[in-house]
Amino acid sequence: MTIQPYLFFDGRCEEALTFYGKALGAKVEMLMRYRESPDKPPPGMIPPGSENKVMHAAMRIGDAVVMASDGHCAGQPSFKGFSLSIQAANEAEADRLFAALGEGGQVQMPIGKTFFSPRFGMVTDRFGVGWMVIVPA
Repeated sequence: MTIQPYLFFDGRCEEALTFYGKALGAKVEMLMRYRESPDKPPPGMIPPGSENKVMHAAMRIGDAVVMASDGHCAGQPSFKGFSLSIQAANEAEADRLFAALGEGGQVQMPIGKTFFSPRFGMVTDRFGVGWMVIVPA
């Protein structure tokens, strides 16, 4: 069994995919726009003019696949009640990832040494997605 996160960016998916490519080295493995769907979205599903928005995408970050979409394209993404955890190979990589994810975002817990890790920090990126960056002890 595999669990994969599916993030709805509500109109900013393509921007997010580009950001994660630069910040994390994410590689887009699949991308389909609403206009490319073999079936038209149900009436009211997306606002008029959203045909070029992302209906579905899959990006690989390390060994994980994270799926994403523009969803209803309402411009109000909301990511509450969870964070994505990313393991760095070492302290330098953790610092780099934390800084990259935090660009335009907000630090929730500065990265530093904790009792459970030589490097751990929490940041919310510019899209509102929470991240925990950790170097395994």
